[in-house]
Amino acid sequence: MILFGLDRLLADPALRRPLVGQRVALLAHPASVGADLTHAIDALAALPGLHLTAAFGPQHGLRGDKQDNMIESPDFLDPRHGIPVFSLYGEVRRPTAAMLDTFDVLLVDLQDLGCRIYTFITTLRYMLEAAAQHGKTVWVLDRPNPVGRPVEGLCLQRGWESFVGAGPLPMRHGLTLGELARWFVAEFRLDVDCQVIPMQGWQPDAAPGFGWPLGERVWINPSPNAPNPFMARCYVGTVLLEGTTLSEGRGTTRPLELFGAPDINASAVIAEMRALAPDWLAGCRLRRCGFEPTFHKHVGALCDGVQIHVDDQAYRHREFRPWRLQALAFKAIRRLYPEYPLWRDFVYEYESNRLAIDLINGGETLRAWVDDSAATPADLDRLAARDEAAWEETRRAHLLY
Repeated sequence: MILFGLDRLLADPALRRPLVGQRVALLAHPASVGADLTHAIDALAALPGLHLTAAFGPQHGLRGDKQDNMIESPDFLDPRHGIPVFSLYGEVRRPTAAMLDTFDVLLVDLQDLGCRIYTFITTLRYMLEAAAQHGKTVWVLDRPNPVGRPVEGLCLQRGWESFVGAGPLPMRHGLTLGELARWFVAEFRLDVDCQVIPMQGWQPDAAPGFGWPLGERVWINPSPNAPNPFMARCYVGTVLLEGTTLSEGRGTTRPLELFGAPDINASAVIAEMRALAPDWLAGCRLRRCGFEPTFHKHVGALCDGVQIHVDDQAYRHREFRPWRLQALAFKAIRRLYPEYPLWRDFVYEYESNRLAIDLINGGETLRAWVDDSAATPADLDRLAARDEAAWEETRRAHLLY
């Protein structure tokens, strides 16, 4: 039986004894629930002796009220508990001094997707930095990394930090949120009282979930377009689509498990991918499909697309490399349609001077590789493998499981 950090804190009075007499705040989102599906804010408020004084919501809100990127959430007064709920994706991205004055100890209970660009981990870094500056304590109530331990992708390059790039991590970092907190404290030399309430019984290499306890715990969307753990498996690659003119399936029932556009031939793309680097397609199955987004890119247009299937017996956890797979799709499109307007030029996560694809990748390397007709899969593989090996060594000191 698996117990998340929140489950353990709720069940063990001795574990939460240091919180007695403290003003406690919570940073949470819709997936911050216990085993009985009670939201953390309600469960904590009901505990005797625990004084809940404030709450914080990350991108998409405490209750998950905002659908797309750069749709801000306001501050509000919680109608049930009468405490302020501060938005960290509204007028500010970092907590203000006034917000920090409302608590002594911050409990962080956020379900991550195991991907560098997922903004909850940037919010965690910002809160740790603010806590260090203001003498606050942070407890991270740990949750599973739903895509487990594998590492993949280029590391973010120095100078490319952004709200979707919290630090020099690879795209798929293979850490839990608690382990990430330990890495942030060490990497940025933060003088902060940061404790992790670890999980009990998490088995990141166990089938069939390989990170997520499939069949044991309910999946709740941590953000509106994260509808299941299979999306999480693909996300390390399909999130790259946000920096392109291709649809990532927002406005469909399987967002970020598929990609396409009205003006590509998906069968030709798949064939080109197989010809270029067949080993980069291992561990999953690709299927040509048609889809019509009801909102977002290509709304109302029939797209010819590709669905990435990682939800049956063909899925092989250690062989599936979604970042390489999606990079290969871009390379195939560039080869088939040399003049295709692939890179989307727009304001992305409040950045207007750098292309979204580069912000997402933490540098220009991937885009340059796609656009260079002479560059081969072996060239990108060599660069990524170097970063992956270095990260495997770096993260070892911060593992809790």
